[in-house]
Amino acid sequence: MSWRRHFAKFGGLLRRPKLADDLKAEIRSHLEMEERENLDAGMAPEEAQYAALRRFGNVTSAQERSREMWLWNPVETFLQDVRYGLRQLRRNPGFTVVAVLTLALGIGATSSIFSVVYGVLLRSLPYANPQQLVSVSEVAADGHLMGFTSPNFRDLHAMNHTLSGMALCKAMPATVVGPSGPSRLVVAVVSADFFHVMGVTPVLGRGFSADELREGGTPATLVSYGYWQSELHGSADLSPFKLKVEKYVFSVAGVLPPGFDYPAHAEIWIPAELFGEGASRTAHNWSAAVGRLRRGATVAQARADFSMLAHRLYQQYKPEIDMTNASVTPLRAALTAKVRPALLILLGAVGFLLLVACANVANLLLARAAARRRELAVRFALGAGRGRLVRQFLTESLLLSLAGGLLGILLALLGMGTLLALAPPGLPRLDDVSVNLPVLAFTLGISILVAASLGTMTALRATSAGPRAALAESNRGAAGSFASRRMARALIATQVAVTLVLLTGAGLLARSLLEVLSVNPGFRISNIVSMQLEVPESASSSASPVARSASSARPAEFMETLFGRLRALPGVEEAGGVSDLPLDEGGPCSDGKFLLLDREPQLNDADLDRLWSTAPGGEADYCVASTGYFKALAIPLIRGRLFSESDSASSRNVAVISESLARSTWPHQDPLGHTLEFGNMDGDMRLLTVVGVVGDVHALSLEKPPDPTVYVDYRQRLHGGRDFTVVIRASTPPGPLISDAGRIVGNLAPGAAPRFETFRDVFSASLDTRRFNLTLVSVFAASALLLAAVGLFGVMAYWVSQRTNEIGIRMALGAQKSDVLRMVVAEGIKLALIGLAIGIACALGLTRFLVSLLYDVKPTDPITYAAVSAVLLGVAVVACYVPARRATKVDPMEALRCE
Repeated sequence: MSWRRHFAKFGGLLRRPKLADDLKAEIRSHLEMEERENLDAGMAPEEAQYAALRRFGNVTSAQERSREMWLWNPVETFLQDVRYGLRQLRRNPGFTVVAVLTLALGIGATSSIFSVVYGVLLRSLPYANPQQLVSVSEVAADGHLMGFTSPNFRDLHAMNHTLSGMALCKAMPATVVGPSGPSRLVVAVVSADFFHVMGVTPVLGRGFSADELREGGTPATLVSYGYWQSELHGSADLSPFKLKVEKYVFSVAGVLPPGFDYPAHAEIWIPAELFGEGASRTAHNWSAAVGRLRRGATVAQARADFSMLAHRLYQQYKPEIDMTNASVTPLRAALTAKVRPALLILLGAVGFLLLVACANVANLLLARAAARRRELAVRFALGAGRGRLVRQFLTESLLLSLAGGLLGILLALLGMGTLLALAPPGLPRLDDVSVNLPVLAFTLGISILVAASLGTMTALRATSAGPRAALAESNRGAAGSFASRRMARALIATQVAVTLVLLTGAGLLARSLLEVLSVNPGFRISNIVSMQLEVPESASSSASPVARSASSARPAEFMETLFGRLRALPGVEEAGGVSDLPLDEGGPCSDGKFLLLDREPQLNDADLDRLWSTAPGGEADYCVASTGYFKALAIPLIRGRLFSESDSASSRNVAVISESLARSTWPHQDPLGHTLEFGNMDGDMRLLTVVGVVGDVHALSLEKPPDPTVYVDYRQRLHGGRDFTVVIRASTPPGPLISDAGRIVGNLAPGAAPRFETFRDVFSASLDTRRFNLTLVSVFAASALLLAAVGLFGVMAYWVSQRTNEIGIRMALGAQKSDVLRMVVAEGIKLALIGLAIGIACALGLTRFLVSLLYDVKPTDPITYAAVSAVLLGVAVVACYVPARRATKVDPMEALRCE
């Protein structure tokens, strides 16, 4: 059929009322003309009218044939089916409401999780040609990824053939003193080509100049669009603004476009070249390196190129280099690598919930189709084909699914705020999560797929019998619908099986969380306040004379004064400090390689590199701490002593080490009195003498073993301009102490911007990701359990209603109520047991995908399987008991009378 004819038919559809009126008028004109001719031929009026009708033929048939010429017949049929379907749904409001709400729950939950998956994993990065952006990392001998060292980056940048540009970056919290005073912000240090690689140019001002991209050059910074609006008041003239970061005062060169957020949450970008470059090939000071593929190059080609170059560098510089390979990954994949498995598992879990919801609605549709057997039989007898009836069922399913989809979108919109509030703060690209057009398209697709599945299954089951069989079955009532009952039972067994899989997943995650919470972190949590601040190098001129005299000498003396004033506060039991707080989102202490030496090295840089590659040593975290830190967090002293007042800046440098480091470095020996050199962490080459051993601390995560740690005395190794975290232990809940501690810091260092947290909040935040996964899977599992219980209840209630006569006859023949109760409950339990068997088999295969989310719990944990099976079986018994009780109240006489 040509497009003109289609267009004409579509035009006919739009002009349908006028065409219908014209057709009726034309037919009436023909009949009147014929009738006049018959009257002129001498016929009586009534005979003339009948003769005209006989000659013209069936008027309705003529109208139908004419309408087929005007319209697309499938469109007309579909509209008829829609009108009929709406009438049917309106006649059964209870069925309609339950079906729509059930589908809305499944579709809404699926849409919500997909919106997170799309925003985090699938949505393109908001940069120019984002598919060309890659993340590059060094690879160690054991395969783990490392940040770049400056020399390795320079060589790979110059030698590679697949990247058009490459840049380094790292982000760190810092105190930024701006027009509104000091504040704690994320500051990004980036190399020269960073903004060129990212394809970003300032929307106001300019980028860095050549003079600003050299060591000792003019300090300049770029700021985020949000910072420009909030702190610089959206001023078009940036020249008056100066920002102080550490000891540098930066002029504001430009403003980056809105939405630019790399590294994550950065507000200030400063050039790395200002601070000079390191020469060590083992100092991995850069957290990330980004590159842009050349036109025509692929990620696989870049990966092969960098791998070859890394091997070449390793052969050239070993043993002074620890990079054995290089990794190249699409930037989007690198940003989301840690959360991808969990999000995909959540998407699979919510898909199971949708499957349970569909099975529930399918059972409702089957029961409703059984109630419409007589209608279908009559339509069969009147000539309706099976295809016509199938289209009717598909249309009704489509109406239900679209209604459920629309309500599901509303639920997703209402629940998005709650979902984002539950999401862990570390979830990348959280600002990109929304119910947008791709999510709406996904929801529409899910709704159509659900409609097609439900409609096809119900229609094929309802129309499987021929006209004669349909009439016979409709007269027998439910006795002949064995196939429908088998399908309903199969759906219930499927619901139970899928629900068991979800409950098992939730149970395994819950057990993992309990196992994590049972881990001894190695420190105290309750009644602890942490205060992160930047240690000032000298007192502010606006401070009081007492404050200036206390803090102008050295940073250590400032901290000593601060500790003393904090201990004097009412309710404070102890105060101390550490460079990196355990479990804090900023990460653990810096780690590096130490050497076991018995004298201080007096060597040049080349000799030092050889020494680092040949001398015995090990790797450990490096933390600057005070004695009060160990006492405040109740970290136990196992051997030796802690730092004391005699450990001054001029005395020998001392170290306290963790128990795991003592065990691995000096097995079967007393580590006290041994010396080590850890100068690559802070440039101080003086030896450290081990004076004490303390208990291990889970610094990075409760789920990972404690890292070996070297603690140095803040009086000997603390530098101004560095972050330091003060910990305060109180005898009561520490909330009121925050304002007093903030006032003390303000008096001592007006330029500081301390950030306060209770340590219980820090501890809780470290479990946010695990809690988020558990909460969502548990909600899905509980919803599936409710739907499965409702489905089992509905099937058993329908089974009882259809077998009322049989039950009455049994009771008339002597069956007791207890026998009927056992019969009905046994029928439901049989279905539940079949579902449990299938579900256990499926769970054993599927829970292996949860391995990355489990802690100290096996995917085949028998306790979890037993508990989940018991819960599900108990719910099944309850769901079957109510219909069973109803069955025991059947009146035998009424049943026999009906029979």
